[in-house]
Amino acid sequence: MVKNKNITQKMMDFIDASPTAFHVVDNIRKDLVKRDFVELKESEEWDLKPGNYFVTRNDSAVISFKIPKKNYKGFHMIASHSDSPSFKIKENPEMEAAGAYIKLNVERYGGMLCAEWFDRPLSVAGRVLVNKKGKVESKLVNIDRDLLMIPSLAIHMNREANDGYKYNAQTDMIPVFGDKGAADSFFALVAKEAGVKNSDILGHDLFLYNRVKPIFWGANEEFIGSSRLDDQECVYCSFEGFVAAKPKDYVAMHCVFDNEEVGSGTKQGAASTFLKDTIERINDGLGRTRQQYHTAIANSFMISADNAHAIHPNHADKADPVNRPVMNEGIVIKFNADQKYTTDAVSAAQFKVLCQEAQVPFQIFTNRSDMRGGSTLGNISTTQVAVSTVDIGLAQLGMHSPYESAGSKDPEYLSKVSEVFFGK
Repeated sequence: MVKNKNITQKMMDFIDASPTAFHVVDNIRKDLVKRDFVELKESEEWDLKPGNYFVTRNDSAVISFKIPKKNYKGFHMIASHSDSPSFKIKENPEMEAAGAYIKLNVERYGGMLCAEWFDRPLSVAGRVLVNKKGKVESKLVNIDRDLLMIPSLAIHMNREANDGYKYNAQTDMIPVFGDKGAADSFFALVAKEAGVKNSDILGHDLFLYNRVKPIFWGANEEFIGSSRLDDQECVYCSFEGFVAAKPKDYVAMHCVFDNEEVGSGTKQGAASTFLKDTIERINDGLGRTRQQYHTAIANSFMISADNAHAIHPNHADKADPVNRPVMNEGIVIKFNADQKYTTDAVSAAQFKVLCQEAQVPFQIFTNRSDMRGGSTLGNISTTQVAVSTVDIGLAQLGMHSPYESAGSKDPEYLSKVSEVFFGK
């Protein structure tokens, strides 16, 4: 059995309460407010002094930071992302089908494994923009019940289903909302959940999410199953280390960006100016010079935290011959010669020292040399703020499935090393 399940259970509870990027940020915000962090607005001037602060952008990205009492040397940052692959509800989504059903028109968000979305309970969450006395306000929505399903086509009607099938997002992946009696009721349901009138809804960012709860599994509960482990596992575990840390010489910054799954090229993504803007405003708000800004950047370090692939029990041949991460055997340091990951010899060495200080194991991931892997937000964010960066993650299976698996011991490892890092 896992010796310390506490942080893993809390992480699973956080994920269960965070069906979309908007909920991730809202739950972090609520936690920070309880801890007396000061909320800053990008649209207002910042009056800063040593203390704890946070700022959000688009309700789906958040940067939290702690300014130490002494004059700081630089910034210690951990960056992860709030979004996960899903299906986004289109405008005017209701569609009649076969004279018997009402479906919801959706489009793919990110690169998901399609097959795993079939025949499981789904619902809808996100935000709606509403008219409140002539002003536009954002309201979170989570229809917290089994609402939708994407039915698979029976084997009798698709004999090639087990021989490899290319799913069509417009024909195969459309969820059923109800029978004919459900017509014209979807936004009424959303409005009721938001506590507004249907006519008040001006816009929406709504996504499907898997309703299956997170669980411990395995002979000794050594594994966990959950939606959105990529990348809410890194978001939560690094946040635990952040709130526990007491920085001495560096500004501790916990950064959660949106839209990593679609390239990060948005105002709230890692390719945006969000991080750079925040660092510059910290520098200016404390009366530091431009020269001090540049020296602080040169002394800074970022950990790009986005989950990694564990060696697969049925497909070990897909892993590198030598570097083969295993769940529960420590934090994964990720390398790629084409710089899909930013890790180099210097940043890897620095991170290994951190792991040794935290008494946390680490392991190495590289792709097979004949296989192209994914990328993450580290190399994207450094185009805006050029600092030494290491790419890391926790080993998992089924990445980009609506229900993924990981090790139940690993969350504690990331929390510990994050606390050491942020406490510098």
